[in-house]
Amino acid sequence: MGLSLSPKVAFALVSFFLGELGDGLNIFQGIYLVELGWNEGSVGIALSLMGFTALVVQTYAGDVIDKTHFDRRAFLSLASVATAFSASAILFVHEGNEDHLLIFATKIIEGISSSFIGPCVAALTLATFGPDVFDDVMASNIFWGHVGSVASAVLAGVAGYVLYPDIKYCFLVIGFSALMAVGGVQFLPEGNPLLGRGLLVREEGVPAGKGTLDGEVAQPGEYVNAEEERPKFHSLESEEKLASSYWEVFGDRKTLVLCLTGFFFHFANANVLLVLGELMGGDNEDGSVSRSAIPLIASAIVLAQFTMTVATYVGDALTKRGVGRKPLFMAGLLTLPVRCALIIFWKDAGDSWLLSTQFLDGLGGGFFGLLHPYLVNDIAFGSGRFNVLMGLTASCFGLGATLSNLLGQMIVEKLGHVASLSGSLILSVIPVALFALGMPETLGQRGKAAQGRAMQVETIDFSKSGGAENLGGGLMV
Repeated sequence: MGLSLSPKVAFALVSFFLGELGDGLNIFQGIYLVELGWNEGSVGIALSLMGFTALVVQTYAGDVIDKTHFDRRAFLSLASVATAFSASAILFVHEGNEDHLLIFATKIIEGISSSFIGPCVAALTLATFGPDVFDDVMASNIFWGHVGSVASAVLAGVAGYVLYPDIKYCFLVIGFSALMAVGGVQFLPEGNPLLGRGLLVREEGVPAGKGTLDGEVAQPGEYVNAEEERPKFHSLESEEKLASSYWEVFGDRKTLVLCLTGFFFHFANANVLLVLGELMGGDNEDGSVSRSAIPLIASAIVLAQFTMTVATYVGDALTKRGVGRKPLFMAGLLTLPVRCALIIFWKDAGDSWLLSTQFLDGLGGGFFGLLHPYLVNDIAFGSGRFNVLMGLTASCFGLGATLSNLLGQMIVEKLGHVASLSGSLILSVIPVALFALGMPETLGQRGKAAQGRAMQVETIDFSKSGGAENLGGGLMV
């Protein structure tokens, strides 16, 4: 008898190992490349290429995940393996300011593959559990993703300190994590593909609106489970007629506000950790990062990720008690200007003071990361464009982070650390104002915007385009 896991546990396990594939080790890659002789500008370009690639690919990746009739679990496995192999290519970089093409190419591959990971996990979660239980399971996924990032940073920090100055073998953590994530994917259910893209699916004669936390075969009053009774669509064309237009979703004011808020938040935020790492621990005489900086930087990542874990737990608990999206998201945004100001004020106060600012990074990142999929599902569920909107918003966030790393490191090189941090401080006020003035509360609004669209399904003649069998049993009409 084979090993079996409950769906929620399987998602938590996969999220843990995917968390170890995250961006936390990018800063160690930057340190290692500087140690080899790269200048800060080249490192900034290398780290930014992944973001620029994701910027181009993520929206398209979300659209592919929405429309695909291919098993999304296979997409997730392939993306994890590609991310691991490309990230491990740094092991083959030679000493000196060399091998730029190798790193630049692998960062592009990482950008492409990582663009599919988030939409795949979100789609599989929604497909398995439905919109009512989505928040609870996504909170668990995000929680365990942060725990995985903590484990990754600890392992990388210990390996980097012990092996210093030859810290490249700490990147093997990524390869191991990818293999474990692929092993866990086999325990994930496929769920209902239509529900996974945010189309309203139900059993015939049963009101939609009930999910199943255990993700088992749907019981009366619950969403149809894909393993039991999947609506059969003959063509993508007929399926697309059930979805809202791209402009209907992308042109929604809430979508625009979320995209702009996330862009400016990440534009202000992404470079701050890199600058903080450069301020802590000091440099060697040749300009490379000192050995004492390695555990400090690892501690900064661990502290932030640990705080994100706590923030995710607290945010989930508050959401279950009826606290709205807006106050929690605003709380996350407000931590950034305070953090930037404190780092500037404490830049000469010692490493422990600088390290303590990572509590604020954890709170901001934790609330932001938790509320992002909630808000997207509130806006897009019922439209059939859930994953493409996840991709679009992630692209906007990635553009901000990419420009932050690129321009922030150029400012450090030309004007110094305080100038770079001051720029982040000024920019951090913009997302606070945007979200406060432009975003309405979305709690309790999930799927309501698409109700009128769903009612129109009855008027579509599918027989001319291949038809949709069991239409009455597959869609909310």
